[in-house]
Amino acid sequence: MTDFEDLRGSRFDRVDLSDARFHVVHLNDAQFRAVDLTGVEMRGVDLVDVTIQGEIENLTINGVDVAPLIDAELNRRHPLRLKMRPTDPAGFLEAWEILERLWGETVERAQRFPEEMLHQSVDGEWSFIETLRHLVFATDSWIRRAILGDPSPWDPLALPWDEMPDTPGVPRDRDARPSLDTVLELRRDRTAIVRQVIEGLTDASLDADTEPVEGPGWPESRSYPVRTCLRVILNEEWEHRLYAERDLASLETRDR
Repeated sequence: MTDFEDLRGSRFDRVDLSDARFHVVHLNDAQFRAVDLTGVEMRGVDLVDVTIQGEIENLTINGVDVAPLIDAELNRRHPLRLKMRPTDPAGFLEAWEILERLWGETVERAQRFPEEMLHQSVDGEWSFIETLRHLVFATDSWIRRAILGDPSPWDPLALPWDEMPDTPGVPRDRDARPSLDTVLELRRDRTAIVRQVIEGLTDASLDADTEPVEGPGWPESRSYPVRTCLRVILNEEWEHRLYAERDLASLETRDR
């Protein structure tokens, strides 16, 4: 065990603190990104003016599991969110058509901005164009690789999440600054592939598992339920559109 008394201003990057013990610790104004807090127990905690964004399940605060309350509130705010949990081929097609419509509105909004602003980050998050590039990566990974069996499907502009380990054959060019038109053309190609897969679904194919592909990449080379792969895509498209709308709203205030 190592005891630390003053680590103010320290940066912890890719550090394993599993089973660590924190007692009388000040974390005022600390920032956590891509942090796994599974199994964490906190007692005697002052949790005031805190913002949490992420996947929340089985979160008990003062004896109350708040995850269902959060889920219900998100559904109230975004009624179409419930459509992102389909169970049959018709439901997946309906969900995809909703996403195509919503993303069409978001892209139309973005096209009113000077293109330079669409390369700007908001609060350290991806720029609008980087968000689109990440969705290309998601489609290449979960549709073209996992479902369609292409072991190395990634376009050079595809953008993995920041914490993904460097993987042979998987691009990660954070310095690229492609035009919006270039990325939108790439997106149109990928969304057409997703639609083709969804339109071809049957009850049997939806209940099937994928065939493992050879070679390094993401997802890992093993079998996955087809419906799981498609739900990953629906979730990625839904959540990242909300992020994009949030950040476009912030950029609008910058432009005033």
